[in-house]
Amino acid sequence: QVRIVESGGGLVQPGGSLRLSCAASSGSIFKIAVMGWYRQAPGKQRDLVASITSGGSTNYADFVKGRFTISRDNAQNTVYLQMNSLKPEDTAVYFCNLDVSILGSPSSNYWGQGTQVTVSS
Repeated sequence: QVRIVESGGGLVQPGGSLRLSCAASSGSIFKIAVMGWYRQAPGKQRDLVASITSGGSTNYADFVKGRFTISRDNAQNTVYLQMNSLKPEDTAVYFCNLDVSILGSPSSNYWGQGTQVTVSS
């Protein structure tokens, strides 16, 4: 099994910044192919925000391009989401999502517990 710990959410004023972190650990040897961040606002579907492959290729939703940056530290099995120029419409619960292969087995999808981001004055 894989343990995932998210951190970094909170309350910020419009125009402010936050940095989310998502760290994975396991008692077994594992590899993470794709790491991503999703968000879900109340009453809405969960949407992809950004993703990054093990090689560093990134993909962003149009609504965050130019404002958010995803990065990863493969040695620490951690993915980050730097969020700048935050807007009230960015308010949501943010979830990390990991595509994990344990001991060479086919990959499985894992979700973090979610962290609340609230953008309000």
